[in-house]
Amino acid sequence: MQQTEFATPAHFKPVGLRNRQSSPRQPTSSPARVLASCARRKKSSGRSRRRSSRRSREKKNAVFRKRPPNQIEQPREAMERLQRIFGAGGMGQPPSDSPLLDSSEQVYISSLALLKMLKHGRAGVPMEVMGLMLGEFVDDYTVRVVDVFAMPQSGTGVSVEAVDHVFQTNMLDMLKQTGRPEMVVGWYHSHPGFGCWLSGVDINTQQSFEALNPRAVAVVIDPIQSVKGKVVIDAFRLINPQTMMLGQEPRQTTSNVGHLNKPSIQALIHGLNRHYYSIAINYRKNELEEKMLLNLHKKKWTDGLILKKFDAHSETNEQTVQEMLSLAIKYNKAVQEEDELSPEKLAIANVGRQDAKKHLEEHVSNLMSSNIVQTLGTMLDTVVF
Repeated sequence: MQQTEFATPAHFKPVGLRNRQSSPRQPTSSPARVLASCARRKKSSGRSRRRSSRRSREKKNAVFRKRPPNQIEQPREAMERLQRIFGAGGMGQPPSDSPLLDSSEQVYISSLALLKMLKHGRAGVPMEVMGLMLGEFVDDYTVRVVDVFAMPQSGTGVSVEAVDHVFQTNMLDMLKQTGRPEMVVGWYHSHPGFGCWLSGVDINTQQSFEALNPRAVAVVIDPIQSVKGKVVIDAFRLINPQTMMLGQEPRQTTSNVGHLNKPSIQALIHGLNRHYYSIAINYRKNELEEKMLLNLHKKKWTDGLILKKFDAHSETNEQTVQEMLSLAIKYNKAVQEEDELSPEKLAIANVGRQDAKKHLEEHVSNLMSSNIVQTLGTMLDTVVF
């Protein structure tokens, strides 16, 4: 068989031979090639990792889709269990197993404690005064205040300084020796002339008391606005800020006892029902206490025959006569103005002025009655004794 021969062009050569002959031999790996190959490997490995992570997520989603719903809700149940443990029973709902204070809780203040607080508050006007209340916590609905004692605290117009613990301890020890073993159930302070509410300093003081006893009570009394038959007084306790953040009520309501007294606008402005709430106050007295209080300022028929000191009686007469003289001059001037001014101008001119005629009549009647009683008593004493 005859073989066919192909003619190869002169410029055709194998690639390897052509490269070897055209250029000298170079090293197989240069630094630029190494860096380029590393970059290619990193890019390919990043793509592979992204593919693997995407596949793993798809597998997990498939597993969750196949998982029953009771297993998916386990984290929520764990969170609710933790909230019950820490005292937060969910948003807007109080915990079912934690005890709450009741809005029908009342503070029973004895007559002795009330008189002491009023007397202490009147003595400190215009400054604030404070003291501690002694009593006991009878049950969840009753706080009984038996007695109070004053504290040597300096006060400003709106706040009172912190409690002197050394004086408090010594005073409690001395009271135990006198048969007063009750514990401290709270503290009181006065707001002379500006109502019953708690300032920022008072809230800090109440926090220190509630740290010792969560049911401690802060009583505020106004000795200036208090009149006979009506004492301006109120009791407060702080609200836990956690309950307000969770939207819960600070107290449970089982009756309307705690909602009978309408709060004042001034107390609402200063944080009532936001930082602290009010507690109802009651005054429980037995028959002996009522008789004793009724006989406290009771007058007898013999009081009119008691003689005054002659020096004090003569000085009182001189002062009364001088006041009567000035009132007579004012009354004479007012009579002259009545003739000169018209009724409309006279009504405007007398607004806010002292009525000289009424005061003059009052001074005359008082002077005559005191002189008659003094003269009659002197004559009876000379005849009898």
